[in-house]
This record gives sequence, structure tokens and C-alpha cells, in this order.
Amino acid sequence: MATNLNLHTDIPLAERMRPKRLEDMVGQGHILGQGCPLSRAIAGGRIFSVILWGPPGSGKTTLARLMGEYSKLPFQAFSAVTSGINDLRRVLERARKSKQETGRATILFVDEIHRFNKAQQDAFLPHVESGLIILIGATTQNPSFEVISPLLSRARVVVLKLLEKDDIRTILLMALKDKERGLGEMDIEITPDALEHLAGLSMGDARVALNNLEAAAYYALEDETKGHIVLDLPTVESALSKKALLYDKDGEEHYNLISAFHKSLRGSDAQASVYWLYRMLQAGEDPLFICRRMIRFASEDVGLADPQALRIALAAFEAWQKVGPPEAELALSEAAVYLACAPKSNALYITEKSVKEEIALSGAQPVPMHIRNAPTKLMKGIGYSRGYLYPHNYPGARVDQEYLPTDIKNRVFYRPTDRGFEKEIKKRMELQKKRPV
Repeated sequence: MATNLNLHTDIPLAERMRPKRLEDMVGQGHILGQGCPLSRAIAGGRIFSVILWGPPGSGKTTLARLMGEYSKLPFQAFSAVTSGINDLRRVLERARKSKQETGRATILFVDEIHRFNKAQQDAFLPHVESGLIILIGATTQNPSFEVISPLLSRARVVVLKLLEKDDIRTILLMALKDKERGLGEMDIEITPDALEHLAGLSMGDARVALNNLEAAAYYALEDETKGHIVLDLPTVESALSKKALLYDKDGEEHYNLISAFHKSLRGSDAQASVYWLYRMLQAGEDPLFICRRMIRFASEDVGLADPQALRIALAAFEAWQKVGPPEAELALSEAAVYLACAPKSNALYITEKSVKEEIALSGAQPVPMHIRNAPTKLMKGIGYSRGYLYPHNYPGARVDQEYLPTDIKNRVFYRPTDRGFEKEIKKRMELQKKRPV
């Protein structure tokens, strides 16, 4: 009969299976492969300040702990989520005492270092420079944006990648076989399709994969009818009712996905547009944020090539507000497909930049007298509105009259393309040039 000994420990499977030796690390061959400078340095106990940048579950914390283990230096772990400056002061004081007693630096591991603001990150600088601490920072966010430049200049940035599906399979099988730390005592049989499902569901996150395996084992244990536990695909799917997509609405993946969506729309790829749309929706992105981006896109990348585009985008925004999920997701999909297939023009976007540049260059040009407002007798008396030609009094409601300030009267800001409705606008503008005197 299977035993549930390992499942009743207070330590999660993902923590129990954390590698204790460098050679037990799975994946990250680009930095930890045989002969790689980093792996040689760690194995030789030569530790330096680093920023470990990688997605969740890629091995940042494990690598930091191994660096501490191999170096034999004092090791202090510190979370930027739950700790502040006062906690840092206490850690630094312990590091000073250790340095006085042993003459050796302390490794300070700061998890989620991007959560510290600039002033908090500044506090590390003098102690890194003096050699009191060797800083190992872990972050899921791009350090170029989230870690201050002085720290980056004093530490190496090591990039960890999402684990490959083969890596995840290896980790899962190790956990199933390991009798000391894993689930080996439970005599679990896993089918190939269930293993594949667990590996795919993790999205390259080893922690997620092991947590899901443990949850599935709990579930199967409750329904155990054989002499051993069988994890097949239906069992795993029942245990894990919903897939957790990789997404952080405040992090890099948020910007990566909205960028992919925007660029797919701009590239007129309807298939990719709806894919990235639903990736965001299923990951929990705010649908109104997506709607606002589509409204901006309708003006910036479609513009007057298809004036209907802005109406469609606004309608999607309104549909979500009035109907909500899940029905209104189709309205967003409708808008995305329409925008992707619409003729494209960035003429209005270029116009905006051109006008702003002119205003910055030429300053606040005076309004020509003939088009000024003249609500009073005094204003009319000093020339306001004098000489204004009312277009409706002329054939075609067009008359030769200058509307721009004198110093920039020949400037051209808006240049329509030959695509979509802008082709018609271009014709109308050409006709306007031939307006009668």
C-alpha cells in the first residue's frame, strides 16, 4: 500500500527538492554548463556581487544559496517584500560583527530586489564598495529599469531563462523517484500524457510544476483504490482545474504581451492579434486597459484611413462596461480583428509630433486678426475679425483665406496617405488648394 509520509510534511515539495549541489541544478546550461565561467567560479568558491534576473521558478534563489554554500561565507537572506531599511540595518550590523571576528565578507541575498525604491537600493552601495557585503539580488524584472545604475555597475547581471519542457519533465521525474526528499516512497505511477500536461502547465516554472505534482498526488491519494497511486491525465486535470498563466500586471510580461498585441494589430495579423488578446484576458489583465490601448491604436495606427476604427474601439470599451465577462470578450475580439484588418495610416501620429515641434520652435504665434473673436464693439473697432470671409457665402463653401499665423503660413502638418479613406481626404485637400478667391 502506498504511504502518504512525504505528503504530510510541513515543507512543500518544491522546497524539499531544491538542489543541494551545483551538479543537481537542472537547466540553465548557458550559465551553468560544464566549463562556463559562472559555474567554475561558484565551484571554486569565488563569489562576486551579482543580479540574478529571470522568471519565477527558474532557479534564482537556489543558485544564490548554492553560491553561499560553496563560498563558505556567512549568508544572510533578505526579502525586499517583507523587509525595510530598519531590517537592513540589523543585517548590516551582524555583517560588521562577523567581519570584525572573521575578516570575511557576508553574502547578502536580497530576493525581489526590484521592490526596493531608489533610496533603499542606495543603502547597499557603500557596503558593497567597502567589501562588507557581497550582494546577490534576485529579480523577475528587467534590472535596466528596476535596479539603480550604481548597483548595476558594481554587480554582474546573470540572466536565467525559462526552463525548457524537457527540464521540467526531468525535475518531475526526479521528485517522483526521490525517496528521501520527494514522493518516491509513495510508489506513484504517472502516465506519459499526465507528465506532459504537468510539464506544459508549468510554463517553465519548476516551482509551479512541483506544486502541481504535489497537489495532484494529494488528490489521487484521497481516491486511492489500488496498491499504488496512478496519476493519469484525467486525475491531473481534475486536481488542477485551472491553468495559471505566466503574468504579472506590474511586471515585464505585462508589457511584453501588450507590445505583442499592439505590434500584431499594426502588422495586420488578425490571428496573432486575437491570440495575444486572449492570452492577456485569461491571465487576468484589466480588459478596460486593453480597450484603451485599442482606442489609442485606432487613432495612432489606423487614423483616418478608416474612421470607423475609432468607433469600433470605443464600442468595445462600452460593451465591456455594460455587459462584462465573459460575453463582452467577443466585443473585444471583434474590435481586435477589425483593427488588424483595417487599412493603416500613422499620418495623424506624425501630424501630432510635427505640430508640437513647430509650437516648441516658433512659440505662441499671434492669432491673425481676421479670425479673432470679436464679441464687443471695442474689439471690432481695433480690427478683430475685420476682413474675415465667411466660407458659406462662396461656391462650394470654399474661399481663399489664410488661417495659420503669418510666420508659419506655408507649413504643412497633415499629409494623408493613399490608403483607405485617406485617399478620399487627399482628394478633398487637393480640391481645397484650388479654392476660388
